[in-house]
Amino acid sequence: MGQTAVMNNPAALVAKNKLAADFRRKGIMIALLSGLLYGFYTAFMTLGMSKGVWVEWYGENSGLSAFAVMYLLSALGAATTDSSSALWAMGIAGIRGRFGDFVRCIKTRPGFVMVVAAIIGGPLASTAYVVGLQQAGSIVVPISALCPAIGAILGRFLFKQELNARMLLGIAICFGASAMIGSTGMGTEAPPSLLTGILFGFIAALCWGIEGCVCGYGTSMIDPEIGITIRQVTSGVSNLIILVPLFSMISDVNPVTMVATAFGDGEAMVWFALAGLSAYLTFMFWYKGNAMCGAALGMACNGTFSFWGPFCCWIVLGVAFGYDGWSMPPIAWAAAVVMVFGIFLISMNPMDLLKKRNG
Repeated sequence: MGQTAVMNNPAALVAKNKLAADFRRKGIMIALLSGLLYGFYTAFMTLGMSKGVWVEWYGENSGLSAFAVMYLLSALGAATTDSSSALWAMGIAGIRGRFGDFVRCIKTRPGFVMVVAAIIGGPLASTAYVVGLQQAGSIVVPISALCPAIGAILGRFLFKQELNARMLLGIAICFGASAMIGSTGMGTEAPPSLLTGILFGFIAALCWGIEGCVCGYGTSMIDPEIGITIRQVTSGVSNLIILVPLFSMISDVNPVTMVATAFGDGEAMVWFALAGLSAYLTFMFWYKGNAMCGAALGMACNGTFSFWGPFCCWIVLGVAFGYDGWSMPPIAWAAAVVMVFGIFLISMNPMDLLKKRNG
């Protein structure tokens, strides 16, 4: 009855369309903000791993083996960030009176699916991402942004999801952009660990692509805010009880001492706390933006982190704190922008935007 009244009233119809357009425009801005916050999450986490006791651990006289420096410290950095993010998530859920919902949902089947996905995207993907950042710098960020392309391919084989010509073109563009980035490792001035870092960036993209496929099931049945809390808590806890102890055992290091020292270092923890908050907000705004402007457009907007990641690292680490090695060659910047376009093509048909604007 109300819908019919609106259709018969031109002024009401115009007002309704304007309200929908404003709502969608706000959703786009929120989804874009999620991509920007992902960049700050990357920058603050890396900054935390260059302060306080971390300087000693990465120093030549740390007493840590090469394996420990490369893998244990990366796992510990990811664990510290994810645990900080989990504390933010639980604290915000508690303030909003939703902590009980979190406890109830984690016991359900969709909650279990979210836990499994978080283990894949937490200990595995986040540690690989940090290893890549430490070995190759911010050039790893656009490589890890291949996750939507990999997720689309996996979705076709695992869940028989559509993979049409437009999406295949977007995937080809993404992988072409990653090849452009990889080509920077062929020069004489490239650091010796750059190709290793890029390899770990691909591993992170693969794990996040798998997580994206699995989480699609979980988030369709769980409130996004609760789903994000489950994801961050699982990621933080699993990092602390799986990878950090495993790599500590291999490195012959006491994991309790390492974790206690990391969390007790106030100089570094300030930045890890900011990285954890940024990580929580980037997921929150991504899901909220998806709900307001549509999942396809939301994914495309969030994919701008392939540009914002290197940009934020350059601003925070290079410009603000004066660390060397956080600038990228022009071809890598161009590739990051090209990858944003590829992600956009995978996510949605550009003609749909024109239709909605004309409509």
